[in-house]
Amino acid sequence: MSIFSNLNRNQKETIGLLQVGTFLEYFDLMLYVHMAVLLNEMFFPKTDPHTAALVSAFSFCSAFIFRPFGALLFGWIGDNIGRKATVIITTMLMAVSCIIMANLPTYAQIGIAAAWFLTFCRIIQGMSSMGEIIGAQIYMTEIVKPPARYPVVALTEVFADFGGFAALAVASLCTIYEFNWRVAFWVGACIAVVGSVARTRLRESPEFLKEKEKKQRKDYNPVTIEKKTMLAYFFIQSGWPVCFYFSYVYCGDLLTKLFQYSSDQIIHNNLIVSLVQLVGTIFFVALSVKFHPLKILRVSFLMFMAFVVVCPYLMFNLKTPYHLFFVQCFPLFFGLGVSPANAVFFKYFPTLKRFTSISLIYSTSRAVMYVITSFGLVYAVELYDFWGILVIMLPLCIGYCWSVYHFVGLERQSGDYSKEYGSEQMLQNAA
Repeated sequence: MSIFSNLNRNQKETIGLLQVGTFLEYFDLMLYVHMAVLLNEMFFPKTDPHTAALVSAFSFCSAFIFRPFGALLFGWIGDNIGRKATVIITTMLMAVSCIIMANLPTYAQIGIAAAWFLTFCRIIQGMSSMGEIIGAQIYMTEIVKPPARYPVVALTEVFADFGGFAALAVASLCTIYEFNWRVAFWVGACIAVVGSVARTRLRESPEFLKEKEKKQRKDYNPVTIEKKTMLAYFFIQSGWPVCFYFSYVYCGDLLTKLFQYSSDQIIHNNLIVSLVQLVGTIFFVALSVKFHPLKILRVSFLMFMAFVVVCPYLMFNLKTPYHLFFVQCFPLFFGLGVSPANAVFFKYFPTLKRFTSISLIYSTSRAVMYVITSFGLVYAVELYDFWGILVIMLPLCIGYCWSVYHFVGLERQSGDYSKEYGSEQMLQNAA
């Protein structure tokens, strides 16, 4: 019997709407990220290489450093009004930001104002994307029981990666075939509007409604969150930003410096890299059908740790772009991610505090790590050459390892860590 066979029609429709919405949201968000090598030249003043690297880091981080404010806003909406309202609002905000960017004059036309308007749109995109993916994952965590819950929730990562891949494909077409880049943002705006309208068909999470009803009773006793669990989740979420920035942005810059790649060549290269990332995400989500997600993260971490140890050696011996391509792909395939264990982490946060606490930790960790990584790599590599990569990577690996084993301990206490996913008993419990 398949672990998905007990899903009813409403659950399947909800999962479909949320997955499609996640794809649309991340298509819009990542469209600028992957076209930054082209658009930064249009919207920011020309400077020396060092300053240009800092400007590039600033434009990249602008979508993430204000995410904690979005977490507080959308977290409050999600925990007080509902999950449905949150995912609809965030998709509409993404559509509005894409419309503005599609019509924004360049630096040559209006000067520094172009850079400020662009940065504002990136902030809105970052805030809305944070509420989108967390909202979708929490929604599915609350409507689907284990063991189907784990691959279903992790599937959002597949569609987020697919959105990034599609954004890269569009960026590649715009650069190689000289399509108007503004058309890409118009397409992103249109599909975001369609996604918002489609999500109005969603029903509110039953678990959220039930807990909200309990809150009205006089004997209601709210559950508190362990600080150790919050810290562990912070470190878990801190891993992926470093892998993402290192592979796409830092290695992308090296393609220009070492092998004289043009903007369109970098985008095309990253398109292939993103395909590897997508395949890796699908692979690990498929494994979660049979294996506990934390067991998968443990094995993936060991593979990544081996890569970190030899990474400086690999970087010092780059001979061709193909060598760098391998270095780009490995952290994205075996990176320090959260998928497919998202739903495992969510269940240790109380329902009526879940959206705010999870989204705040998620957004804060990404804001902190993207800033540390984007600016830290610039200076660490200048000071220590490629050994500087270890300055960023090694402390991160230690925190990530401790966090995974913290949640392994919680799962063992609950008795879920050793369960067999394919057992008939688990399937009956999920029904």
